[in-house]
Amino acid sequence: MPLYMDTHHHVEGLTQEAVAGAHARDLEVGQKYGVDYQQYWFDEGTGRVFCLVEAPNKEAAIAVHREAHGLLADEITEVKAGA
Repeated sequence: MPLYMDTHHHVEGLTQEAVAGAHARDLEVGQKYGVDYQQYWFDEGTGRVFCLVEAPNKEAAIAVHREAHGLLADEITEVKAGA
C-alpha cells in the first residue's frame, strides 16, 4: 500500500496535546477507510505538522482527516521508505 507524507503549513493554536488528540481520532476513523496514520511530527512554534500515512490513495487519507477533525493537509506527497 502506498505511503504518503502530508504537510500542514500552519495549524492555528497547535499544542502537543491537540496534535496527539487529532492523531488519536485519525487512528479511530482510519479503520473505516483502510488508512493507517503511522507517525506525526510537529513544531508548536510554527504550527507545522507532518503526518506519515499508509493509505490506498490520497483521497482516503484526506477523507480521514476531514471526518476525524477537519484539519486538512496543505500538501500530500507519495513517499518511499529509505534504508
